[in-house]
Amino acid sequence: MCHVNTRIASLEDDPAHAALIHQILTGASYRCTSFSSGTALLKALQKSCPFDLLLIDWEVPDVNGIEIVQWVRSHVGNDLPIMLLTNRTLEADLVIGLQSGADDYMSKPIRAGELLARISALLRRNRLPSPVDPNFSLAVYDVDLLHRSIHVRQQAVTLTSKEFDLAVLFLKNPWRLFTRDALSFLIWKRDIPATSRTLDTHLSGIRKKLQLQPQNGVCLSSSYALGYRLELVPLPEASD
Repeated sequence: MCHVNTRIASLEDDPAHAALIHQILTGASYRCTSFSSGTALLKALQKSCPFDLLLIDWEVPDVNGIEIVQWVRSHVGNDLPIMLLTNRTLEADLVIGLQSGADDYMSKPIRAGELLARISALLRRNRLPSPVDPNFSLAVYDVDLLHRSIHVRQQAVTLTSKEFDLAVLFLKNPWRLFTRDALSFLIWKRDIPATSRTLDTHLSGIRKKLQLQPQNGVCLSSSYALGYRLELVPLPEASD
């Protein structure tokens, strides 16, 4: 896919990491502008915000990544996709990042394939919706929205109505991180108390029924504090 008109700003003060990110993005035909300081990025954003997505390193010496995210959300708005890149792995830190307004995060070291997949997912979310295709496929999963059915390796799977809706949400949005609150409102149209097991029961149901496992090219990762994400993994090679 051609991305020559997609402009990405990368904030990274480490020259080696900045060069790696630039190489990954330009190799995928994105237009990448690198910044080594938060101040420089803010100056560029204040002009006209000429970017379609921001990759922001949390730890920069002048204006840190969280402050950048908060400034963007206050002055640019919520439509500009932002991904934090960080060495931090504690859930408490990552929750702070997401609550500040970031759409996603990725822990270092950078993995090229995952970075490009997550960027693609964020950009896809920001585009205008296209006409709904009643059928789509992902890995070994074939989904028919019209007849509300899902086949795994051409075998039909019986799902409840809410399980189907939940499964479709993940299958249509690989790599997207959904908080518990987001899933509650998107699927049940209401707030589900933290003490309720409704969401957990449905997540367990689709994980088991659809076999959301690496051997099928996917993995449903979960963190009670951060949320849930359907990750894509390489399908194992078929043995002779």
